Amino acid sequence: MSSNNCLNYTNDVKKLKLLDEAVQNLIREATEARENAYCPYSKFKVGCAVLCEDGTIFAGCNIENASFIVGVCAEKCAYSKAISCGKLKFKAVAVVAYQKNSFATPCGACRQFISEFGDVDVYISKPGHDEVLVLDLKKLLPYKFETVNHTFT
Repeated sequence: MSSNNCLNYTNDVKKLKLLDEAVQNLIREATEARENAYCPYSKFKVGCAVLCEDGTIFAGCNIENASFIVGVCAEKCAYSKAISCGKLKFKAVAVVAYQKNSFATPCGACRQFISEFGDVDVYISKPGHDEVLVLDLKKLLPYKFETVNHTFT
């Protein structure tokens, strides 16, 4: 997760209760998944839920390891669960984490990972808060690494 203290997202912040019910449920699922985070080192709990095109939801949390590099981000956890069940088309993703003065957006690696499966609506929230940062992936990752038909030519 990365801090956005220097960015002004004022126009992209929406009230949770004004978002449609499916999005509110997605954020609830991410919030619940956050409670299962295994983060004994950073104490930074993150939850994620991904909404598949068919309406199913898969949730995940961050999982740390003493060898930090082998830990798993919540976004990769949720997407991996969906993909391992045969889901490859997604509509939205919600990420819930707590930073006092900003929204905790996905790290660069997770942004690129998510982009592999198409542009999605992205909802960033804090547990127990009524405000949500609403973006699409193109805004969150404007210059993604791309291939043409999955080739590097």
